[in-house]
Amino acid sequence: MPVLVEMGWGGLIQSQGAIVWTDITRRVDQVQGVTITRGAADELSEIQPGTASLRLDNADGALTPGNPDSPFYPHVRPNAPIRISQAVVPVRSGAAPYPMTMLGDAFDSDVMDPTMWTSSGGAVQTGGRLRLPVVPGVVSRQTSVREWSLTGASLPVKLSTAPGAGGSSSTSVSMWIYSQTSGTRVRWSYNAVNGQLRAASEVGSTDAGAVTVPYDPIAHAWLRIRESSGVLRFEASPDGWDWTVYRSLATPAWVATDTVQVEFTATRTGGTADYMEWDLLGAVVRPRFYGLVNEWPVEWEGLLSTVSISATDLFKRLNRQPPLRSMLGMEVLTRDTTTGIFSFPAAYFPLSEPAESSSAGSVVGSGIGALASTQVGAGGTLVFGGDGVPETGESAPTFTPASATAGRYLVGDLGPQMAADMATWLIHTQVWIKTSTAGRAILGLHDPLLTVQLVLALSGSGVLTVESTQDGTALTVATTTSGNLANGAWHHIVYDGAAKRIYVDGAAVGGTLLAASTPDVRTMYVGGYRSARLFSGQIAHVSLHLATGSVGSVYAPVYGAMTGFSGESSDWRVERLAQYAGLDSVTVLGTTFDPVASQGPAGTSVVARLQEVETTESGKVYAERDYYGLAYQSRDLRYNPSVAAETFAISYADVEPGIQLADDDQKLCNQVEASRPGGATQMVSSPASVAEFGLYEQQLNVLKTSDNSVADAASWLVSRYADPQPELREVPIEAATMGSAFLDILDADISSYFTVYDLPAQSSAPEMRVTVEGYSETIKENSHLIQFRTSASSRDSVWILDDPNYSQLDSTTRLAY
Repeated sequence: MPVLVEMGWGGLIQSQGAIVWTDITRRVDQVQGVTITRGAADELSEIQPGTASLRLDNADGALTPGNPDSPFYPHVRPNAPIRISQAVVPVRSGAAPYPMTMLGDAFDSDVMDPTMWTSSGGAVQTGGRLRLPVVPGVVSRQTSVREWSLTGASLPVKLSTAPGAGGSSSTSVSMWIYSQTSGTRVRWSYNAVNGQLRAASEVGSTDAGAVTVPYDPIAHAWLRIRESSGVLRFEASPDGWDWTVYRSLATPAWVATDTVQVEFTATRTGGTADYMEWDLLGAVVRPRFYGLVNEWPVEWEGLLSTVSISATDLFKRLNRQPPLRSMLGMEVLTRDTTTGIFSFPAAYFPLSEPAESSSAGSVVGSGIGALASTQVGAGGTLVFGGDGVPETGESAPTFTPASATAGRYLVGDLGPQMAADMATWLIHTQVWIKTSTAGRAILGLHDPLLTVQLVLALSGSGVLTVESTQDGTALTVATTTSGNLANGAWHHIVYDGAAKRIYVDGAAVGGTLLAASTPDVRTMYVGGYRSARLFSGQIAHVSLHLATGSVGSVYAPVYGAMTGFSGESSDWRVERLAQYAGLDSVTVLGTTFDPVASQGPAGTSVVARLQEVETTESGKVYAERDYYGLAYQSRDLRYNPSVAAETFAISYADVEPGIQLADDDQKLCNQVEASRPGGATQMVSSPASVAEFGLYEQQLNVLKTSDNSVADAASWLVSRYADPQPELREVPIEAATMGSAFLDILDADISSYFTVYDLPAQSSAPEMRVTVEGYSETIKENSHLIQFRTSASSRDSVWILDDPNYSQLDSTTRLAY
């Protein structure tokens, strides 16, 4: 049961699909072990960042930061990606033929096991791996005994080191599973000359239907052949956990009848000799940690050098991020097309500078010039710091010209890089306006020679127009169907430079416009255009986006930021916040997701906002333990836990010392004062509990969208904790001694539940079902001690009409929230 520790030297934690992982397991101090913490102390506490700590051998100085002789130089530094897994290597039991799932060898003894392998033609076990020399004219091999069955079984293995072509015309390595008929077999093979992986099911040593794919050392780090229910599958995985099927076919008849044999081979016809390596044959992988190394402290005891490192999951990176801008600002900066069209903000002027400012800057882009307040004629003002778009908490400038040709507007040089980029990419524009004056220009762009020009303006009736030219001639006016925008309200405008379409307040206004393309533009005006049609009112959040195609429909929904996207469901809010944090993935678990109020104003961190949603919904947000991503659980995921859905069950006799039955007032709550932004403050209490225990009050501030939802949340809290029953809060288990239950125990994660049965006679019940809130684990050689932090699962039981277990309201259950 080896621990598997891998480093992503030089990789970025957020780009896990591009990380090449290096196995450093042999450096791990197995006596001290690897310690990992995850989750919360209890169900009422915030989930903490996951951490890992371990000590590594540094006798060769390879883990000394700044050591140019290290094979990992210069990547031994803070924030290096690390992942930790438990690889469970199976053992044989029963009588032959054994299911191939029991064929396991970690190759850690550096000696061939004669009970498993019949021969070794040049293959050796070294460094914890099976190494096959790849030598011209020689076939290296290691062959198993013939005592295995592939039916309903699988054979995974890690391809640790692939050989190079080495100047040979043919270089091939294979993992074979042989039937009892010569030439009838299945195999994964790798051809180093053409860089192809091949999945084959051969008869007479050929397979016309073999599937080949380009070998990817990241995606194909693990290979597996698996048979299940009449289907044979060839699979690959980057981590031994998340598998992709590359070929599937009807199971050959011989699989059901033959006792099979496994063989690893390697050969080349010429060129330079090298080797290939396999590892962890048959291992079943369970990810335990995925995160970033915090430090590399080198220590010495005499001449012995070690490095004791600590690591933190993705919350380390999230907690380092600066406070978020408003939701509107974050939408401008991070909105993803998810349509295969690449786009990015090239310039973004929030225009939220303080009142004394005389210019406005872009918060993205290289070489983007500031927009300077520029006087035209005599009179008029341009004052920053006025009230901006609602729910943003950000200000906006007010343009007050003396006339259409006298006053101030903003003018700036976008820089040569922007002009060059626009010659290649298509430009899109966003802007917010508020005015009661029609017939004015909002913003304009042109190149140095005025050959190319683009102007967004309001007609004399307040209808939005797009004016453009691409040949230096007079501007051509294209009129939309926006209606009157000079009505004193805030409006969001998106110009799609690819589709030549306008979106106002989230919806398209009119069809395709007769507007010119705008390459090579350099000068930008905001609040007028070329000393005329000076804007009267407010303008905010001006942005220019470059894209490979049409993305107007993607940016149009930014209009919802004016209400802070109030009313969207909590799962959508979590995914939105994750996008702001640069996360591509959120795993959503459960089905109950209530509407969430606005979190619009700037100034708080993404973690704080995620925790606001978590509290509002009585849900759980935490980092995944197998990749760089978040998981979000709704509260209903815990409703009415059943025996069938338990992760495992364990006898009291099999738990370690330290289990304790707790009954105290730590979680007692019998009165809640609850409120929401802009809503009523309400009180919910349990008079019976107050009379019995005295007053235990809590404050609850949640982002609900209705007062009824606030009352429901408060009632849910009181109904669960007005009279907490005795519960098990710590359950320590030595998982490595649990045989077939080992993997089930490792599968337990936040909100999993299990039963401890055959409790001592002094217990209040013979068995108790508990929900996992978190755990601490220590992984050593042949030991995996997990200290589960738990709560009573019965606390999440909800009422179901006529159900034999859950129909006694206020007895065994409560009304669902």
